[in-house]
Amino acid sequence: MPAIHLFLLAASLALLPSVPARAQAPAPEPPIHDAALAQRLGADELGMRSYVLVILKTGPTRVPDGEARKAMFAGHFANLQRLSDEGKLVLAGPFSEDPAGWRGLFLLAVDDLDEARRLTDTDPVIVQGEMIAEYHRWYGSAAAVMIPDIHAKIAAKAP
Repeated sequence: MPAIHLFLLAASLALLPSVPARAQAPAPEPPIHDAALAQRLGADELGMRSYVLVILKTGPTRVPDGEARKAMFAGHFANLQRLSDEGKLVLAGPFSEDPAGWRGLFLLAVDDLDEARRLTDTDPVIVQGEMIAEYHRWYGSAAAVMIPDIHAKIAAKAP
């Protein structure tokens, strides 16, 4: 673009009425730290805490279809409910499909792998060999321990 055109464009823009700047949205308020909630959830200064992630995999003994299998899974769900009621189970659920044998997971609000083993060793799917458990330390938001309370408010029925 020739220099004269740039000069004319700049001069034309200078003659336009000034447009007020858009109102800036106020900056969001910083979150208010709730020390009592943080303490109740076991949060550290970053709002995080330790958990144990339990991966359930296919075990060596498939329980055959029928009443024994139904009873085993009824016991499994009762164990999950007990752990949730005790405040130990944060979340649990099955994997949709996994060729490597991953069946489900638990997120336990405990620091210690041995405690996680004690909590899961009595689960009927573990006892009967339908599944085996793999344990991993995990560090995540302390807010995750609120999932069971929220889930209870949105679930229309129990599993």
